Amino acid sequence: MSNELGIAERLLELVGERAEAEVIVASGRAALTRFANSFIHQNVGEDFVAVTLRLAAGGRVARGTSNRIDEDGLSALVEDTIEAARLSPVDDLWPGLTEPAEIPSTDNFDEDTAAAGPDERSAIVQAFVAAGEGLGAAGFCDTDVVHEAFANSRGQRLTGRSTRATLDGIQQTGESAGSAHSTSARLGELDGWAAGSLAAERARRGLGATDLDAGEYPVVLGPEAVATIGIFLAFYGFNGKQVNEGQSFLRLNTQQFDEQIGLCDDVTAPGALGVPFDAEGTPRRRLDLVAKGVTVGVVHDRRTAAEAGAASTGHAVVGGESFGPVASALVLANGDKSVADLIAGIDRGLYVATFNYCRILDPKTQVVTGLTRNGTYVIRAGELAEAAANLRFTQSFVEALGPGRVLGVADDGRFADCEFGPGMVQAPSMRLASWSFTGGAGG
Repeated sequence: MSNELGIAERLLELVGERAEAEVIVASGRAALTRFANSFIHQNVGEDFVAVTLRLAAGGRVARGTSNRIDEDGLSALVEDTIEAARLSPVDDLWPGLTEPAEIPSTDNFDEDTAAAGPDERSAIVQAFVAAGEGLGAAGFCDTDVVHEAFANSRGQRLTGRSTRATLDGIQQTGESAGSAHSTSARLGELDGWAAGSLAAERARRGLGATDLDAGEYPVVLGPEAVATIGIFLAFYGFNGKQVNEGQSFLRLNTQQFDEQIGLCDDVTAPGALGVPFDAEGTPRRRLDLVAKGVTVGVVHDRRTAAEAGAASTGHAVVGGESFGPVASALVLANGDKSVADLIAGIDRGLYVATFNYCRILDPKTQVVTGLTRNGTYVIRAGELAEAAANLRFTQSFVEALGPGRVLGVADDGRFADCEFGPGMVQAPSMRLASWSFTGGAGG
């Protein structure tokens, strides 16, 4: 029995017959190396433990959290949460607890990453900085190690572990910047030189950026921009709560996307991040959301599944009652083109490396507004030309990926940073028929 599972079992004993209960215990270490002006200025690490208890008594549901695992701390958490439940209204939509079920034998854990310290992270940072000679580099390299246990009063008992390492940085010339990102379950897979070289190339290419007129432009989007599209589609569209409430664009078994679009959520895929169960103890397995452009899946937790007459897909998150289930192991299918091939197909258009400050305007149409950042260039006669100043866009993400509008998908799929953070989406570059730019960064 892991220590985390032992703590969870003790909490259930303290609750006893007074309520139905489920417990999540997570412990681990988060460590960070931060750099600016091409120098490391911060190395920090934190060991953590987090205990979450949710219980239901007479249909009254409450949740409590704590970072204390001594007997007095566990007892206080139980008594406080039981009191909170007593004061809560009856939850008519309480779906009950997960029955015992096996989880996939997935272990997204790397011992070297778990043992890594400042020296290993600093070596990656050093390579990133060295790749941009004469430029100013800034960013971070971090590692996360998590051991997690779940237990409930129905008999479900689960343990899992995961690691994650991320390098995120920019190179700056003084008037332009280029960014690069890398995430993996294994710190040893982060290539600081490659990321630093890409960021430096983008920064130098960004000198002398010119303003462009608003309008529709054919585009090649880099993995970071595509990853943001993916997470918005998942959170606001494939989310079972949005579907149940009629706020989603989703129409099952309908060709809503170009046939080149494939999208799934798969914590069991090679190189994936996370543990193979959710916050309710439901197993997580591969779930297809889009297959050859056809919408085929919806993400559910127990609450949204009960409302829809479906089964949970294993995507419950703590606090998800307010915003619904979340897909956090998204994979957008790779294509067979190089990025150069995608660019070569455009006579005049734009290459966009990343989006920034994206906000949903209408979930039902997936119209989003946002900005380009750290790598926007004119494409002329099939080649990258001068840099473009940052632009504002207002675009339906569903429409942009619609039938006939995806003109190429690259073979460069990787974990890409997105608007919701790193490690949630694996995405390739894409060539799209058009993208609606509505003005400069100022409006």
